[in-house]
Amino acid sequence: MSFFDVCLHGRRSRRRSSALLGLAPFLVFALAMTSARADDRSRVWVTSWAASPQGPFPSGAAVAQPVLSFAFPANTANDQTFRLIVRPDLWSSQMRVRFTNLVGNQPVTFDGAFVGLQKTGATIEDGTNRPITFNHGASLTLQPGETRWSDAFSLHFVQDDDEGSAYLTGRKLAISFHVAGDTGPMTWHAKAMTTSYVTDPGAGSVGQAEDDAAFPTSTTSWYFIDALDVMAPRGTQVVVALGDSITDGTSSTINGDDRWPNVLARRLHAAYGDRVVVVNEGIGGNQIVGPAVYDPTHPVAGGPSAVERLSRDVLSLSGVSALIWHEGTNDVSGGTDAASIEAGMQTVTQKLRASIPGIKVVGTTITSEVGAAGNGGTAAAAAERIALNDYIKSSGLFDTVVDFYGVTTDPQTGAMKAQYIPNTSTGGAGDHVHPNRAGYLAMGTAIPLTSLVHPFASREH
Repeated sequence: MSFFDVCLHGRRSRRRSSALLGLAPFLVFALAMTSARADDRSRVWVTSWAASPQGPFPSGAAVAQPVLSFAFPANTANDQTFRLIVRPDLWSSQMRVRFTNLVGNQPVTFDGAFVGLQKTGATIEDGTNRPITFNHGASLTLQPGETRWSDAFSLHFVQDDDEGSAYLTGRKLAISFHVAGDTGPMTWHAKAMTTSYVTDPGAGSVGQAEDDAAFPTSTTSWYFIDALDVMAPRGTQVVVALGDSITDGTSSTINGDDRWPNVLARRLHAAYGDRVVVVNEGIGGNQIVGPAVYDPTHPVAGGPSAVERLSRDVLSLSGVSALIWHEGTNDVSGGTDAASIEAGMQTVTQKLRASIPGIKVVGTTITSEVGAAGNGGTAAAAAERIALNDYIKSSGLFDTVVDFYGVTTDPQTGAMKAQYIPNTSTGGAGDHVHPNRAGYLAMGTAIPLTSLVHPFASREH
């Protein structure tokens, strides 16, 4: 019996003994069946983790990426098993994973898929690894551009109660899957800020293994998956953080989960428990309105614009109730004029409200790049950002505006505060664009929680 089986057995035994005191066995059974039926009716899918597909590998800007030429010598995977590490913001005994071949140019077949609780590195806690199926079969073939959910799967080590949630807070899931043959261009999310693992080419299907012997290569990116849903009580609220590299987490800590959306998530859980989930749909280099055309055969590192990707990265997620949006600096440094950026903001907010009635839309001011290299650090770019920030605050597009610029900027210089500049993850002086851990902490702490959360209906326990 595994460590988790022992813990769960002890908890179940304590609950069973308590429940049986003073109750006839038949009454216990009847109550349990009634409760189970009620739980089934009152639970819905909500997204608990997400990562925006941004292009074919290696188009993008990963952080602290190891050398991958041995794992992907032709920039493709070939008869290999991935073990991707993700952190659900909410745990549940029922989950499903979304697989994607969004920017591929040939069919990709996935099989040998498993999910288990990460122990450390690429190892999995004993007895937690279980298979994932697709339409009740062992394999899934995705055509170019196609995305599809796995079947729902059950995790026996997860208890759907407050005790079970607390027990797994901060733990990570290991999602393993094999790709049959050569994949062609790989759909990926470059800046995972989380270490995952992959076998050598030709290693075959080894996702069932709980040890790490077959996974010699580490990567700080995610491949071929873009969302994880969990079954949660009806009324659970999902907050989407939409943005560019400052949302994606550049200069935060690898495996530290200290991007500003992580800080926000911890605050929301402290205030509301498991009733609110935060997922991150940032892409490093992303723009609101550019590039004018995104073509996977000639990719742009920042992926398609926020206007273009809104449907797939926000509206397709389960249970979305609020969005907080930090973006625009790449448009400015790329030469886009303020009027076009403002029009893009209008398009996104209008589409959000039309698609999700009652959604809370929170905007943020654009942070400083004074002192940065390139076009972003010019006086003209600084002036355009100030003008855009005035528009963001006065336009009425947003239900609430959070002043990230004010939180992170030294008023004497107009540049980012000195203590927020050194790079947390890779060291060095920083780039005057991306805040470090301290800066992200300040940003995540500045967000009023009530701006994102709808009043809760009471839950019966």
